[in-house]
Amino acid sequence: MLISKNYLANIMQNNVFLAIFFLYKYFINILLLHMLLDRFDIAILRKLQADGRMSNRDLAERVGLSAAPCWRRLRSLEQQKIISHYAALLDTEKVGLTIVAFAHISLENHHAETVVEFDRAIQSADEVLECYMTSGEYDYMLKVVAADMAAYEKFFSGVLMQISAIRNVSTSFALRHNKLTTILPLK
Repeated sequence: MLISKNYLANIMQNNVFLAIFFLYKYFINILLLHMLLDRFDIAILRKLQADGRMSNRDLAERVGLSAAPCWRRLRSLEQQKIISHYAALLDTEKVGLTIVAFAHISLENHHAETVVEFDRAIQSADEVLECYMTSGEYDYMLKVVAADMAAYEKFFSGVLMQISAIRNVSTSFALRHNKLTTILPLK
């Protein structure tokens, strides 16, 4: 579902409505999480976020289950797509990607075909690690990695600026990271 910029602007002007909406959404998500997941499921998810290569035997021991029920719960979490996939996390600098940039994107307009063009182009850009539609001054925020400034400029000129849907790009470069985690705060 596409939401027009005017619709979002009207909602954002009414801060009370927006605050109530996000609080409602937050509490519904917590309620649904606890209806779907019990303490063992949450413990399994916590342990796997910290060490995704843990054996089922070690996982079962650490969450207080025997191996078979732990394995069934793990398979259920995977089938429900609560665990979406497993991956190895790489150190960007050690693999030669020393630039981390945040590109703030404004689109020319918010017509469906414009958004589809932008989404399609971003999906095929390997340098883009994350893409978020955002509220506020910009329409999207991208997390981009590159080997160096020349590689970022090549991406900027050769990929981003070739997308006709983009009106403006404003880039901020990370100087260092103070916190970098993939562990979600499950309660």
